[in-house]
Amino acid sequence: MSSQRILGFALLIVGVFLFAIGLNASNSVADQVTNTFLGRFSDSTMWYLIGGFAVGAFGFLLILFGFKAKRS
Repeated sequence: MSSQRILGFALLIVGVFLFAIGLNASNSVADQVTNTFLGRFSDSTMWYLIGGFAVGAFGFLLILFGFKAKRS
């Protein structure tokens, strides 16, 4: 297995972990109150959700395609 795929699996795991933290934080009492009155979650919860999704998606794409080095 190439090092790119190993890095992809690691990033996918980290992304899923961060996304799970964001989902767990969105169910907290403080975030529910913030969502009720302001219509959005707290900034830290949103960063966990967006960051977890982005890192997980990048890891998944890295597993599928990898990146090609330019040969000169």
